[in-house]
Amino acid sequence: MIIKKLVVGPLEENSYVVADEKTKQALVIDPGDEPDRIIELIKNNAFEVKAVVCTHAHFDHIGAVGDVKKAAGAKVLIHESDMELYRGAKDQAAFWGYDLDDIPEPDGFLNEGDEVRIGNLTFKVLHTPGHSPGGICLYGEGVVFTGDTLFQGSVGRTDFHGGDMAKLKESFKRLLKLPEDTTVLSGHGPETTIGREKRENFFITEL
Repeated sequence: MIIKKLVVGPLEENSYVVADEKTKQALVIDPGDEPDRIIELIKNNAFEVKAVVCTHAHFDHIGAVGDVKKAAGAKVLIHESDMELYRGAKDQAAFWGYDLDDIPEPDGFLNEGDEVRIGNLTFKVLHTPGHSPGGICLYGEGVVFTGDTLFQGSVGRTDFHGGDMAKLKESFKRLLKLPEDTTVLSGHGPETTIGREKRENFFITEL
């Protein structure tokens, strides 16, 4: 498995390109900004992008979806519960002082228990609401892409539209049940492990 992380945009969001080393089939996860850098990485590695997966629909995670979709010819997948946020992303960005290009409609929806396959790699969809209604994580191959549900030492905010603290607590507890050696690749900040978060995450005291 190949995992490439690009920190993009003024909010320093983590965009990921994940590929099967043998087949070069790939996923782009949360292309939030700077599409030229993401597209260049794809082309330089000769990746065949099968899908663009959005862990949630906040503007800093989907800002480059349109350009990446067009360049790669890949389908865009999100959880349907985030469609209100997705369609309102341009206004959401403007509120924060950012200009966002038009975002294409998704090509399909990901639900709890679905599997996303690229080459010989398989990732299971975990619906983890709280930071947003349709927040998802992708779990498999010893890693979990958590979007803004879980960070190193922290969790996502719930004071945005659609946030829900009670649901975030349940999603957090669910993620902590994954194997402790699972690598956590989040939407902002450095990587961590489930074991480390069980020991050190401040949110443990909020449960």
